[in-house]
Amino acid sequence: MIKQLTKAEEQIMQVIWKLDKAFLREIIEELPVPKPHNNTVATIIKILVDKQFIGVTVFGRMHQYYPLVSKEAYSKATMKNFVKGYFEGNFSNAVSFMIKENNLSLEDLELLLKQLKKK
Repeated sequence: MIKQLTKAEEQIMQVIWKLDKAFLREIIEELPVPKPHNNTVATIIKILVDKQFIGVTVFGRMHQYYPLVSKEAYSKATMKNFVKGYFEGNFSNAVSFMIKENNLSLEDLELLLKQLKKK
């Protein structure tokens, strides 16, 4: 089972997924302004290593980070948890809610149906 991430952890993971491999400096460069302090980012990275979301390759005193959990796997687990927590685990209820709230257009729904038919 994939653990849930905090907003800060997820923000760092988004950068690592985007870059695929990155050093601390590169991760910080990708973060939005105001940039968090180096120590803050390093602490979050350590937590992500402990949670086994990212791996580390050591080059002397430099550490390069790479994802151990894919963005797709995390997205899938997060969506399942979301639907389970808010829609009794029923994806139809989630889709109905999105249609009712105008978050899903008829075109989006048709595209979704086409994708489902392909599978």
